[in-house]
Amino acid sequence: MPTNTVLIVLFDGVQSLDVTGPLEVFVGANQWLAARGEEPAYDVATAVLGGGHVRTSSGLTVVADADLRDRAQADLLLVPGGEGTRRPEGPDTELVAWLREAGPRSGRVVSVCTGAFLLAEAGLLSGRRVTTHWAHCAALAGRYPDVEVVPDPIFVRDGELTTSAGVTAGIDLALALVEEDLGRTAALTIARHLVVFLRRPGNQAQFSAQLATQTARRDPLREVQRWISEHPGADLSVPVLAARASLSPRQFARAFTEQVGMPPGRYVDRVRLEAARRRLEDEGSGVEETARSCGFGTAEAMRRAFLKVLGVGPSEYRRRFHASQISVKSHP
Repeated sequence: MPTNTVLIVLFDGVQSLDVTGPLEVFVGANQWLAARGEEPAYDVATAVLGGGHVRTSSGLTVVADADLRDRAQADLLLVPGGEGTRRPEGPDTELVAWLREAGPRSGRVVSVCTGAFLLAEAGLLSGRRVTTHWAHCAALAGRYPDVEVVPDPIFVRDGELTTSAGVTAGIDLALALVEEDLGRTAALTIARHLVVFLRRPGNQAQFSAQLATQTARRDPLREVQRWISEHPGADLSVPVLAARASLSPRQFARAFTEQVGMPPGRYVDRVRLEAARRRLEDEGSGVEETARSCGFGTAEAMRRAFLKVLGVGPSEYRRRFHASQISVKSHP
């Protein structure tokens, strides 16, 4: 393929991993090609308005390759996130104006994490389906009502626009772009070198059951949540959990749903599924043993739960994602 220019936009308060994660993937792709005597696929550069350096949200100083004012477009324009996308004084108007001009001229436009806020401010997300960091999805949807924000996926493609969830999701997105450009072997080799999944477990969902829900405000309910996560194989019926919280089953179910954001039965199902996933991934446990220890009762019940949520059975899930299957090979 011809060399693609990749321009990564920098600004003060940028999240460093949003920059370095995708950058490592594209550079890794070039190294993979070089090992085969082929020309690089990506000409990667960073740029900031006025040139010079920026200070990331973690305090790291990064020196940009170029002045953004000297660049009018790119084959792949990448806008990272970070605190600098949500400044108290409002977005950088010159940066937003530059994005408004350069976006339509660029081949592919990509945002990582809250970089979506800058693209939305530039009007590049109007009428588009996008995602961002799970903690900021509601704010993005509220501030830009003409943007369809989906909170669950790791990344969302809408034509030549691709938006990703938070921070390390930028690596997933970059790997997907490399797979699209150079094929699965290249992307898988880079993923192994970076010791990440080419395809995340969990159907590419952004977060775990615990992160996806609220933590109860009241101590007895918080204690019940902790008990559930530590004892997925126990009797977690509503009457038993209600007794632990010293409430009647009806009071417990109402309070739990109000404070956690979902009924206790659904919460238990999610925690059990997540516990089973971790055991299959980390320990490579047997399916029947995992089903018993995680409260499914039978392997068939766990298989149905896996198929319903993940689209793959436990045995196949373990084959794909158990650590022994992710062998780390020397990078070319």
